[in-house]
Amino acid sequence: MDCFMPRVGMQKVHPKKCQNRSDCQLPQNSVDCIDNVTMAANTAIKGQIGMFQSCYRPKPVSSEKPSDGSMHFSIIRHPKELLDVMNILWHSRKLCDVTFKVGEESFQAHKIVLAAASPYFRAMFTGGMKEEDMTEIPLHCISPCILGILINFAYTSEIQINEMNVCQLLPAATMFQITRIVEACTVFLEQQLDPSNCIGIADFASEHGCMDLYSKAGEYIYQNFCKVSKCEEFLMLSPCRLVSLIKHDELNVACESEVFNAVIRWVENDSEKRLSKLESLLGAVRCHFLSPKFLEKQLKMCKLLKKNPQCQSYLARIFEELKLHKQIPEVCRKPCKPMVIFTAGGYLRQSLSNFEFFNLETNEWRRLPDLPVPRSGLSACVVKGILYVVGGRNNSPDGNMDSASLDMYDPYRNMWRPCAQMSVPRNRVGVGTIDNMIYAIGGSHGSQHHEIAERYDPEIDRWILISPMETKRIGVGVGVVNRLLYAVGGFDGRNRLCSVECYHPERDEWKFVAPMNTVRSGAGVIGMEHYIYAVGGYDSHSQLRSVERYCTETNVWEYVSSMNSPRSALSVAVVGGRLFALGGYDGNDFLSSVECYDPDTNCWTNVTNMTCGRSGHGVAVGAEPCS
Repeated sequence: MDCFMPRVGMQKVHPKKCQNRSDCQLPQNSVDCIDNVTMAANTAIKGQIGMFQSCYRPKPVSSEKPSDGSMHFSIIRHPKELLDVMNILWHSRKLCDVTFKVGEESFQAHKIVLAAASPYFRAMFTGGMKEEDMTEIPLHCISPCILGILINFAYTSEIQINEMNVCQLLPAATMFQITRIVEACTVFLEQQLDPSNCIGIADFASEHGCMDLYSKAGEYIYQNFCKVSKCEEFLMLSPCRLVSLIKHDELNVACESEVFNAVIRWVENDSEKRLSKLESLLGAVRCHFLSPKFLEKQLKMCKLLKKNPQCQSYLARIFEELKLHKQIPEVCRKPCKPMVIFTAGGYLRQSLSNFEFFNLETNEWRRLPDLPVPRSGLSACVVKGILYVVGGRNNSPDGNMDSASLDMYDPYRNMWRPCAQMSVPRNRVGVGTIDNMIYAIGGSHGSQHHEIAERYDPEIDRWILISPMETKRIGVGVGVVNRLLYAVGGFDGRNRLCSVECYHPERDEWKFVAPMNTVRSGAGVIGMEHYIYAVGGYDSHSQLRSVERYCTETNVWEYVSSMNSPRSALSVAVVGGRLFALGGYDGNDFLSSVECYDPDTNCWTNVTNMTCGRSGHGVAVGAEPCS
């Protein structure tokens, strides 16, 4: 079956070059290809009687006879032999009940086999879709060659992957949810990693959500940086991605001059456009680890430095410091960009799709790509530089829809991507992170209030239920201190709450700790140092200005200074040891104001205004996205 088994080539895979290939063609019409094996298939069918006799020969699993005189047996090869028969029937076009049309090509198959191999086809044929009763189904966005390979795999559990088909095969297998092929493609690409293609494979893996392959490609880049930096893909990196790469702790270089030289090569590749980026790039190089001799040579010989006085002055200052034998500054791995406050969604007469961030250094707001769907009552967090938004509700004139969605924003690509959904929709959900895991706590779905909680692992894109809270809570605040998660206040369907529960991840258990001094629903809750802060909220009578904090060491709540404005359904963030309260509802208006609390002075200060008033928005802190 040559049309289903492309030959393996010897060239290295370059995903960017093969994504749009049109040379993955069947050597002839697929129907003709199937006709070629019909005679062999019919011959094989004649031997089925003997095969079935072999299949049903009892094989006792135990020499002990049950007391009732029966005998239990199992047939180890039974599944494989059934699949072999289905393969024979397929090749002979017997009992086929569906035909797929891809352009001029036709592919016959058995719905039950495809449904067993692919959740996509299982939903198509059993989920009440129109295709369930169709015998001829057109398919788009897939080549005949790739569809033939996938169908052949369903019948044989075999596949041949090569550099000519993998870039089409992996997206198709992802679309049809054939995880075994996705896994096989990622293994193949991992084996193909090379200095000339590893950046392209990392991009390809990220684009298609193969985070394990993305991680391994990243590790390959770090470990082989010197070779990678001399290849074409490296020279095509964006400035932001290059800075991110050379700032990485795991960069494997013999000396820092290799990083410096890589930066110079990158700029020289298009010096007219890239010279202005040199200053920020050199700021990411650990220049204090360059030798004085190397720096002296660069200051004298490097043409790019002579064209950029700021960079020349920067390196000259480091050169003088090294000559004076000054202590090398402690290397602090800070983000390439300033830490900013992200805000996502919210409510202002209806749910919002706004997504933006506030730069504290420039005192400016910047708009980013909108949320995939308008949402309020959501929560947000950042894990390993990636921002996630969790749950919420789309309140619109057309109706309300609670959300189980988890969406991630990739700051390097400036785009949103969906992740695995939670087990239930959660409006007014509480979210916290421990050990790079995301915890979703409480919330509501319609009139149902949740005590259930679950944990998301970004590495495997999967939610896992954890022990439920003792109390149902919507509008619950969540804070984390010392790897312990605190669920604070909320509403249980009858009463606003002052109770607080603490979750221990190793024990998977909740326990009550000291209650707040005031009942609060929709409060802003966050951990800072060894305190859990509860800011504002609603007490069944009015929106609150009051703020209190819980000492995790003494199990005591104490009041601190109140905010300037009462707020419920606000969001809070911590940056640089200060607490920021953003937006919310004061009982009359949706607020755009942002206040900042300094624990050293115990004072609140108005610092800025959001682009519009809102409540029920998600807030998180992360590195500034690339321009």
